[in-house]
Amino acid sequence: MNSRSTDTAELFKDACAGDRAALARLLSLIERGGDDARNIGRLAYPKVGDGYIVGITGAPGAGKSTLTSTLIGHLRSKAQEVSVLAIDPSSPFTGGAILGDRIRMQSHATDAGVFIRSMATRGHLGGLSLATSEAVRLLDAVGSPCTLVETVGVGQVEVEIARNADTVVVVVNPGWGDSVQANKAGLLEIADVFVINKSDRPGADQTQRDLEQMLELSDIASVAWRPMIVRTVGTTGEGAVELWQAITAHREHSTSDGSLAKRREQRLRNELRAIIERRLEHRAREICTGARWEEIQNEMLARSRDPWSCADEMLAGIL
Repeated sequence: MNSRSTDTAELFKDACAGDRAALARLLSLIERGGDDARNIGRLAYPKVGDGYIVGITGAPGAGKSTLTSTLIGHLRSKAQEVSVLAIDPSSPFTGGAILGDRIRMQSHATDAGVFIRSMATRGHLGGLSLATSEAVRLLDAVGSPCTLVETVGVGQVEVEIARNADTVVVVVNPGWGDSVQANKAGLLEIADVFVINKSDRPGADQTQRDLEQMLELSDIASVAWRPMIVRTVGTTGEGAVELWQAITAHREHSTSDGSLAKRREQRLRNELRAIIERRLEHRAREICTGARWEEIQNEMLARSRDPWSCADEMLAGIL
């Protein structure tokens, strides 16, 4: 079938049969949102299998893309198929992904066992976090055994996306120090594995000591899984084996103690709540237009009505 088709059922069937162009088209429809994205979600949800999600996050410049490329190489050396979603900020002009992570990973571009896609919000109603969840579910449904989700930084959106992973890898560099003091609590909260990338640089030992001290002083010391710390050099591939071993160890631990199932259940609960919230936000924007909206604002500004009663009237149709 023509991959430019918007017949989502046919595209989904082709993607499940291994048609990469159809899969790419489905991901584009998910990014744009709307009815097509919803239809894809309905098709994918019943077919979700045992795909595993690894979130890779950290401050810009930490070497996440290079490290992701190295990790891909390690997985392919073991004949494991892998998908990558590189989450980029949206271009203010086109809405497209602008960081070019696929260029950094171009050495894998011709490998049939690797699927790489940069992703941005474009027009998705639920924003980047929900679009990413739907994209990961699609990749799982069409048979991807492992999806690496690389985020740009450690802002709110990126942390939300990382929370949606089965294993979260937080990448830091030697000498991270004061530059991420404000993020330390958040990083500790989401990290399952810490990676000290560029560990051939001065300061790696001190960075490891800082991380270990943070873990000792945090509440994480009392939980079942203590985040592992791995050193890597993304440009040479050093530490890739140890990183994958740490990810595998976390997967085995969370599977055996039931925390993986609980995490996935909570992820779905959060997604349902987020969908409802986003649709209500969209509906709120719709009702805050038109002649009556202008009139009621004027009544409020004239102090003939208070803001709460004005809001009650505007919301009467949906509450």
